[in-house]
Amino acid sequence: MTTRRRLLWLPAVCLAVLMTGVLDLSAQSGEAVDLGAIQRIKDEGLDRSQVMDTAWWLTEVHGPRLTNSPQMRAAADWAVKKLAEWGLANARQEPWGADFGRGWSNERTVVHVLKPTPWPVLAYAKAWTPGTGAAVTADVVLAPMANDADLEKFKGKLKGKVVLLQAARPVLPLWEPPARRFTEKDLTDMQEQQVGPGGGPGNFNPGQAQAFAARRNVFLIAEGVVAVLEPGNGRGDSGSVLTAAGGPRGLKDPPVPPQLAVATEHYNRLARMAGKGTPIAIEVDVRSSFHDGDLTMFNIVAEIPGTDKADEIVMLGAHFDSWHAGTGAVDNASGSAVMMEAMRILKQSGVKLRRTVRLGLWTGEEQGLIGSREYVKAHFGDPATMQVKPEHAKLAGYFNMDNGTGAYRGIYLQGNEAVAPIFRAWMEPFRNLGMTDVTIRNTGGTDHQAFHAVGLPGFQFIQDPVQYSSRTHHSSLDVYDQLIAGDLMKNAVMTAAFVYHAANREQMLPRRPLPKGTASR
Repeated sequence: MTTRRRLLWLPAVCLAVLMTGVLDLSAQSGEAVDLGAIQRIKDEGLDRSQVMDTAWWLTEVHGPRLTNSPQMRAAADWAVKKLAEWGLANARQEPWGADFGRGWSNERTVVHVLKPTPWPVLAYAKAWTPGTGAAVTADVVLAPMANDADLEKFKGKLKGKVVLLQAARPVLPLWEPPARRFTEKDLTDMQEQQVGPGGGPGNFNPGQAQAFAARRNVFLIAEGVVAVLEPGNGRGDSGSVLTAAGGPRGLKDPPVPPQLAVATEHYNRLARMAGKGTPIAIEVDVRSSFHDGDLTMFNIVAEIPGTDKADEIVMLGAHFDSWHAGTGAVDNASGSAVMMEAMRILKQSGVKLRRTVRLGLWTGEEQGLIGSREYVKAHFGDPATMQVKPEHAKLAGYFNMDNGTGAYRGIYLQGNEAVAPIFRAWMEPFRNLGMTDVTIRNTGGTDHQAFHAVGLPGFQFIQDPVQYSSRTHHSSLDVYDQLIAGDLMKNAVMTAAFVYHAANREQMLPRRPLPKGTASR
């Protein structure tokens, strides 16, 4: 096409877009992108955003949202009320099972060395471990225990002691900045389809490790230890302390000792002193509570009813629960706030939706994607037998966010080649916000997998890593201050636009063939 002909052609296209609000990209994908609706979505989401206010309520007001904790339940009550205030339909807590186990919360953790030199120790109680009941002063002993022979070695030597379970761990300098965004090369490389199974599992056997940890807890309880300390930083000198579960949730599970994750630099100081035979007296005061009143867990759901295709559904979601050392801001109040904001944008902007749009905020994700898997099993199908329910045929697609505060740069296709041209068309108006790429690759570890496992189109967005793996994920630094407001505002707008187009296209999103049930593999 010559320059002169192109100049004659451009005004005609621009006029058509202005008159209809629809950009026809059918030459490439068959997709008509509604620029008028996108403008309304952008206006609402970028000029009148509430995403940071929502994140603030979830984190700084209600605190961490460990599944079945009082803080999580209070945050869930607030979220349902807020969704209803925004005019969403059927906002509720939908139960997914009565067998998750006890709730747990920590009210106080103070660890302080008394001698040879007093100093405070930065430590966090591990979830579902008991407290000390009161302030206890005890001697510290270094007792690494990695196998049954080690248990025999320390038998009869640990009563009334605070036990250090590992030797000092190296602390590595941060030669590279802990925060980063994807470069153009990163995104280009990500588009390449990976071939082969990748790295093998190595020699680590998680089942054996868990079995030994259970035997070690029985041994430590029998020995009468006061508490167990371990280094809580596996990411070099990042300044964060990682925490997770240290005890069981079941009412009838055997007891465990109080277990604490300690800042690695503080732990190393203790371990080196104890290793050199320096007597250490330490005060430990941990107050934790178990909550047995209601063992039934739930997801949070809400809807915007559709019109002529209201019996078909588009879903968006994120996990609502978190770990407890921080306030669960990056993982994953960011995702929950973005998805709630996307629903608010769709409702407040007044765009018309043919299909019903349903929000799902999942609990139990940190314990193994439990909430989303139970939801999928109840509504769509059982991945073990691959017996699907009538609703399976009605889900157009599911969109998930769970990789921190970073901006969307594209979307993972989960091996679904047929959606690539569709998503490229939907992304075109957001190049000016940095969303440019699709990758055929899979990404794991979060709730879209529950949908993907039963053959439904479930997708996770590509996000800038920022400090997710280097500092904030599951750590004491997972707090409101780590959130990037502009990124979350953009993510909510782009999510709303993807959901809008999925709800209004004539056909549902293409699907991959139904996989085999896990029970038959």
